[in-house]
Amino acid sequence: MKRFILLITATLFFAFHIAVGSSAALDLLEKDRTVPLNEAGDMVVLSNEEVTEGLRLFNDKCSQCHKGGYSKTDPNVTLAAEDLKYATPPRDNLEALVDYLKHPTSYDGEIDISIFHPSTDSADIFRYMRNVTTDELVDIAGYILYEVNTKSETWGCGKVCN
Repeated sequence: MKRFILLITATLFFAFHIAVGSSAALDLLEKDRTVPLNEAGDMVVLSNEEVTEGLRLFNDKCSQCHKGGYSKTDPNVTLAAEDLKYATPPRDNLEALVDYLKHPTSYDGEIDISIFHPSTDSADIFRYMRNVTTDELVDIAGYILYEVNTKSETWGCGKVCN
């Protein structure tokens, strides 16, 4: 009987921690969550939940090729601030990154690369993009910009910074 009570207590304890841990958002500074909204320079403050969800989605959908903001497929083009800023069109704001995640183009903006880069345009090729909503794309883009704000020295530099 004593083992049974201990087993139930341990189960409830771990179930509580899983429930609380999975629903809890990170507690992030507002200045770090403030990111460019558009090319006009408007800013937006992301919620803790948006950044947390963006992290989860980025890890699930993007980190295989972009771990730490580095690009395995093309190390010359990363998710670092300068690379986002100097892309054509610039991808250093929330709206531009969401547009890119829907309709990816080459760094110079000349070629549609949706058959090579996961996007909502290529959801038939990249199945894990089939049910991704615009809100989820906003969360992913917001997370990327959050990382640009908080890890500007290391985000996107891969092995070069190490």
